[in-house]
Amino acid sequence: MYGDPATIRKILTELGDTWAVVGLSNNEDRAAYGVARALQRFGKRVVPVHPKAETVHGEQGYASLGEIPFKVDVVDVFVNSALAGTVADEAVAAGAKAVWFQLNVIDETAFARTREAGLEMVMDRCPAIEIPALRG
Repeated sequence: MYGDPATIRKILTELGDTWAVVGLSNNEDRAAYGVARALQRFGKRVVPVHPKAETVHGEQGYASLGEIPFKVDVVDVFVNSALAGTVADEAVAAGAKAVWFQLNVIDETAFARTREAGLEMVMDRCPAIEIPALRG
């Protein structure tokens, strides 16, 4: 349900290529760093969102979703589950088309709220794993 194959395919192939990655910094030991690089390899524009607002993988960072001066298609969430619902709400407010909660990021209430707002959503999955699987 939270990782429906049709929804995964739609987010990865149809909804657009600008991904805000919440929690992305220049810390190469964090999963967000490697996943963002993988997203770039698959043609996605990665926009770092982190309190430090660092430039990562050549893309200007922003301290919050609300500070990004252009539309993002997908908000990829690398924060702990306790904070993820707030990020999902910010994604709705920012006009994103989809929210993607990474592996082990689970908030069923936020999932329902985000879907009710009309956004596509995947939870407890990783796009760096799912993209290659789509391509066979």
